[in-house]
Amino acid sequence: MEHWSIEDYNNYQNTKNIRKSKYRANKTSVDGHTFDSKKEADYYCELKLKLQAKEIKGFCLQPTFILAPGLKYKADFVVFNDDNTYEVIDVKGFKTKEYIAKKKVFEDKFDLKIEEID
Repeated sequence: MEHWSIEDYNNYQNTKNIRKSKYRANKTSVDGHTFDSKKEADYYCELKLKLQAKEIKGFCLQPTFILAPGLKYKADFVVFNDDNTYEVIDVKGFKTKEYIAKKKVFEDKFDLKIEEID
């Protein structure tokens, strides 16, 4: 039979209580912004480069859209193109049922497609 010291047991308890991300995404910070995943942070860096290269007019982070009273959808980005169009962007690793439902409501209400970056 194996015996643990009090220190070993405490270390085991502490590592057991560390909360892991539900979808294995690691929060990542860039320029003072915290993103839900490294993939989302990387896309932000791509947008910064496109802006510097004057390939886009601009972008905004995590805009919120009201779908109905008490129902909101928060996109990852809105990108403003040079031709005065814009794109709603969601960087996805995993599509939850909630996201799929909100996407449908958003697209129906605003007659816009959400561009998903996988």
